[in-house]
Order: sequence, then structure tokens, then C-alpha cells
Amino acid sequence: MIRLVIAEDHQIVREGLRLFLDAQPDMEVVAEAANGRQALEAVQQYHPDVLLLDLLMPEMDGLAVLRALPQVAPETSVLVLTSASEDRLVLPAVRAGATGYVLKTVSSAELAEAVRKVARGEPVLHPEITRMLMREVRRGPGAVAGEKLTQRELEVLSLLAHRLTNKEIAAELGVSETTVKTHVRNILQKLGVRTRAEAARYAREQGLG
Repeated sequence: MIRLVIAEDHQIVREGLRLFLDAQPDMEVVAEAANGRQALEAVQQYHPDVLLLDLLMPEMDGLAVLRALPQVAPETSVLVLTSASEDRLVLPAVRAGATGYVLKTVSSAELAEAVRKVARGEPVLHPEITRMLMREVRRGPGAVAGEKLTQRELEVLSLLAHRLTNKEIAAELGVSETTVKTHVRNILQKLGVRTRAEAARYAREQGLG
């Protein structure tokens, strides 16, 4: 059973999320929070598997919650669910440790699947957020001039940063292990690094891991 805390300042949205998630056979909402301070208190009390977190909240915003969470409940994964898609919020949130980042435009089925993936420690990024991170990686100092990572290569790089093996990446993306090896080889070449570990370290520095 996946235990969740919902942190959302709009009551009607929060109640709707609770009704939907509690209706899932493998999920249980153990607490709700209307602001960031309540979110930290709830996580500290209940130690949920997943914190469903809005970034734009009163008293203490989502970024502050993310930064404080490792000291309060390091075992809790965070799925950011928000309407905010600006670079100034997204990239710091990913760098602060959010395992997933989805926008409130996702369908209910997509949200439920995102919760399950985050509970397993798998990264989840809305396509719009992936494109934003792509732009950052392309501007990164480790990229070879004139070379750019494709969207698929960025997805592989993100999974490398989360220490997935080629076999695990293949399963996550629904491709063959040989295809993953090709993507990894291309990533190393484009970033100008020699090993997977160097590529993963670069990705984490760019907020992908």
C-alpha cells in the first residue's frame, strides 16, 4: 500500500485529490496539508511513501519543503503536482530532490501512474518539464559545441543519473537494451565524458538526478 500526504492550499483541489487517490486499491492518503509548514509536520508524523506537493503554497512554499525534507523524512519521495511550469520554479525543484514533476493538466490515470512510479523511486517528468531540462543541458558547459542531446537521450541521461542499469532503462522506456547502449554511447560522446559515472554526475549537476 502506497501511503501519501497531500500538500495543496486549495481545499477543493485537495479534497478531489484525496477522493481519487483513496479510491485506488493500492493507495492510502494518511494526511492533508494546506501549507508548507503543515506538510512538513505531516510528513514527520506519518513518514509517507510519497508526498504529493504543490510548489505555490502559503507560509512555506514547496521549494522550502523540498529542501527541508531530507532532515525530516529522507525516505519519503516527492511528486510535485502544480500549475507552475516556469524555469525559476521547475529547475530548483528538481535540483532540490523532487523525484517527479507533473502539471495539473495530467489525466487522473496519468497521476495515479506517476504516484506509483515515484513510490518505486522512478523519475517522472511531464513532457514540458523534460523540454525545459533539455534546454538547460544543451546550454551546459559539458556539451560539445554544436552537438545537442535528443529528447530520448535526455530521458536516458536522467535515468542514468538515478543509477538505473541499461536493462532497467530499457524496461522503463520500452526499448531494447542494445538501443539503450547506443544512446549511452552517443550521450558520452556529446557530453565529452568517458564513463557512465561522469555522465550521471553531470546530469545531477544539471538537476536531472
